[in-house]
Amino acid sequence: MMPLNEIDRLKQTVTEAWTSPIADEVAAAWGYEPGTARWWRSSASHVFVLPDPGGKRYLRFVPETYTGPESVEAVATLMDRLAEAGTPVVRPVRADSGALTVTVPTAHGPMRAMVVEAAPGEEVDADELTADQTHAWGRALAVVHRDAAGLDAALPQAFSELAEVPERFADDTDLVKAAARLGERVAALPRDRAGFGTVHGDFELDNLAWDGDQATAFDFDEAALSWYAADVAYALRDLTGPDGRIMEERKALVEAFIAGYRSVRAVEEDELASLRLFAGVHAVCSLVRITRALGTPGNDEPEWLAELRSNLEAMAREHRALAIAVAASTEVT
Repeated sequence: MMPLNEIDRLKQTVTEAWTSPIADEVAAAWGYEPGTARWWRSSASHVFVLPDPGGKRYLRFVPETYTGPESVEAVATLMDRLAEAGTPVVRPVRADSGALTVTVPTAHGPMRAMVVEAAPGEEVDADELTADQTHAWGRALAVVHRDAAGLDAALPQAFSELAEVPERFADDTDLVKAAARLGERVAALPRDRAGFGTVHGDFELDNLAWDGDQATAFDFDEAALSWYAADVAYALRDLTGPDGRIMEERKALVEAFIAGYRSVRAVEEDELASLRLFAGVHAVCSLVRITRALGTPGNDEPEWLAELRSNLEAMAREHRALAIAVAASTEVT
């Protein structure tokens, strides 16, 4: 997630018509006229909606100070290769220059940008999931893992945030100890091709669009090299409780997800046994990213920003509690 002050800085340029002169400068690289792009949201990147003869597209950009051009290019290349291979993911749209990503100088500094097609269909909430859809959800993730094997050029290693914990949370002894224990456990896991490779990084339901029982994936911002089981664990967060364990009332859905995944890729029992471990590690990394984004609050924050800060602080407390609980569990000794 970008720092809140960066989100606020861009938001201040958004007009009542949801346009922004910064977005206009970026969208011009794809041939769009000023006033065409409409703000949709800002989180890991600023996202604006663009018109398209077939419906709509999404313009995504982030200040180059917060992400290197290599990482954005790697994500766009991965998505392009997957789409070309027929994997159900959204396809990047090349700029007028023919490039998948472009660095655009703007009044707010250089922005690293890409445009993607819209995914067909609608989002589905966890409370609306059917067993068939959950099976298809698991299968869709396995298809991404299968088709992305070997397409790992320039992608980062997952869980790099663990290294920041001792300094960033030096006054939180319990968290530092928990992160160290979880990190040691993950470091001991094998990295063979059967269980380790290119992952989506955020295959939750809000990053999928459904057309019937066909799921199309988007938002590959967190794509990385990691364990496939870690990707499964992150996807299933909507079906687990605050302690990282599968909720009793969701067990049938989790079983359907795993069955769908196994219809494409084999999953060993020891990988399934590591799901809660990865839930704890993800919690630590999410806590680091939230803390980076929070920064220092200003004296005159708008109401929406103060509310967002409060929500993120509550999420940070939940992630901390989950990480400590998992680290203390005998399941990860």
